[in-house]
Amino acid sequence: MGLRINTNIAALISHRHLTRTDQNLQKSLERLSSGYRINHANDDAAGLAIANRFRTSIRALYVAQRNITEATSVVQVAEGAAGEIQGILERLKELATQAASDNVSDTDRTKLDDEAQALILEIDRIANSTRYQGANLINGHYGDYVSTHSIDSGDGLTTSGIILDGASAGTYTITDDSGDVTITNGDITQTIEDLETGAQIVNFDALGIKLKLTSDYAPGDLNSDTFTVSSGSGGDFQIGDKNTSNDRIASVDFGDLNTDAIGATANGSGTVFVSDIDLTSKSNAQLALDIIDSAVDDLTEVMGDMGAYMSRLSYASANISVTIENYSASESVIRDVDMAFEMTVFTKNQILLQAGTAMLAQANMAPQQVLALFG
Repeated sequence: MGLRINTNIAALISHRHLTRTDQNLQKSLERLSSGYRINHANDDAAGLAIANRFRTSIRALYVAQRNITEATSVVQVAEGAAGEIQGILERLKELATQAASDNVSDTDRTKLDDEAQALILEIDRIANSTRYQGANLINGHYGDYVSTHSIDSGDGLTTSGIILDGASAGTYTITDDSGDVTITNGDITQTIEDLETGAQIVNFDALGIKLKLTSDYAPGDLNSDTFTVSSGSGGDFQIGDKNTSNDRIASVDFGDLNTDAIGATANGSGTVFVSDIDLTSKSNAQLALDIIDSAVDDLTEVMGDMGAYMSRLSYASANISVTIENYSASESVIRDVDMAFEMTVFTKNQILLQAGTAMLAQANMAPQQVLALFG
């Protein structure tokens, strides 16, 4: 064999293997300390892309599951209010039954009617005040939205600042005369005077609209602005991570439980509703019995829909839970490290590192044999 001292091939080979072993050892240390098999894109580029898609979907599904929880709360709020209206209708049925009997005098019927009219007002109050996050639920306006507007961003008002609080569908025109702000929809007009510069909330309760003005507002900015309120088809609940119809429950509607919308009953003069109940006479009280029965049927149908929504949301939540589990397992297979296997690799690399270090030392000593030739 040739004995050379300028180029130690054995040492170079030993060093190359030792360097590779050290790199593998560092990678094992990183995996064992992080718990991930993929810590950098070059560990597994394709696997990283797949795992990241799973992770994105998992995080979105967690939010979708929270959406379901909140959607269930929305339905429960609406159901609770509907239950109170059911109780009022039951009391109205009692009053109408009593007023329809000839053992009751006209004076007593007047007293019975006084209570009935108060209860009718309470039904409307409940229907118009039942909200979730500012959205009316059971007065027929759930899902209404501002569809078009002519408001500039510098006017101190955005479309998200137009809060619908029972507003009817239609076009609304704003007149802002140096802080005296008037809104009209053609049927109802309301003016709020002496608005100041800056952020504030202005309540046009007669129109069912609140304006949430920003700090950019100055008196006169809103003059001639218009916006259109459109009737929605109910609320949409996002229960998935994709923009498809299968990932949402659309057009969730709780109906209109105002007294001029429930209890439709035909009589000789047309159609009457709960708002038309009059217990001051026997014949009117008898008609009221039919109206209340019809109203109970309307309310029962609405509450049945609410129960169906909650049942559907419950199953959707359970399905998302299973999906999250399976997605998480799939991501784990790709991204997470098998600790037992990696510990085996780590131990092997430790031994190879020690052996490589020893062999490099031996390779470095080999050229010293040349000294024996010098005598």
